Amino acid sequence: MTDTDAPTTPTAPTAPRAEQIEQFIGGYAAAFGTTLRSPVWHSPTEAGLDFQEVTFPSKDGVPLEGWYIPAAGSDKLIIANHPLWFSRSGLPAHLEPWKSMWAATGNDNEVDFIPDYKILHDAGYNVLAYDLRNLGQTGAANGGVISAGVYEARDVLGSLAYVRNRADLTHMTIGLFSRCMGANATMFAMRAEPAAFEGVRAMVAPQPLSPRVTMEQSLAAAGIPARYIDELEQRVRVHTGFRLDEMSPVQAARSVNVPTLLYQVRDDILTRPDDVQAVYDNIPVDKDLFWIEGRTRRWDGYRYFAKNPQRILGWFDRYLS
Repeated sequence: MTDTDAPTTPTAPTAPRAEQIEQFIGGYAAAFGTTLRSPVWHSPTEAGLDFQEVTFPSKDGVPLEGWYIPAAGSDKLIIANHPLWFSRSGLPAHLEPWKSMWAATGNDNEVDFIPDYKILHDAGYNVLAYDLRNLGQTGAANGGVISAGVYEARDVLGSLAYVRNRADLTHMTIGLFSRCMGANATMFAMRAEPAAFEGVRAMVAPQPLSPRVTMEQSLAAAGIPARYIDELEQRVRVHTGFRLDEMSPVQAARSVNVPTLLYQVRDDILTRPDDVQAVYDNIPVDKDLFWIEGRTRRWDGYRYFAKNPQRILGWFDRYLS
């Protein structure tokens, strides 16, 4: 473990003034209506991977940008669906403005997904990684609204249609690596169009979350009284049209129809274990869940696979072989 990987415990916030509360709530809500895009900061070439730049439509026609990383001789494919605020390459949270945005929660370190794609490739998997709507280099949609997976489900469906309609991919055995909002979006897509997942063998879904829970946790981390959640929900609804619970994956998890592995930083200060447990409990098919212990940074969950790939690869190998 290096110093940059050491667990951190954010310091207790001082009580904010009224104008600081207003700034926090206004800024948080506005982020769901006007997205700060994470750039595609890295390339598969950094890991020596050959790849193709690809573009394909979402279910509703939004142009999606991505990479196809082939693994010679393999007929197995992993589709990667990234977290909220990220792009297919990760998040440069060690740089501004992200560093200041996430420092209070200890998540001011970079997340780079290129090593993940290298691990999957070397394990014999082709990889399709792409940017969800309004993020990375993908097209704008829905007025720029972030819906925590509701609209983004259409992108998941578009990725599956792309694979099935591309001549050299249509025969592939498919697995899904769907993180955070990518996990939410996949579950919403399964609820909307379960038949689209016929032939998908397995999913790994790290760190799904309900917006209400993460907003409650964020208010607490900022020292803002819990009663402000109602004001924050109203502001988010003004931007998006959604109530917070409409963007939760807990009920959508009942529609999961492929074997699914969940994992989560147990003490992640941006969520609570009971939220992830509720998602897991509602999944009606073969499933597993494990906790990453001794950490508080959410980003450690996104960086986990690059350092500890065995259990995740084992899940894919079990169902895609």
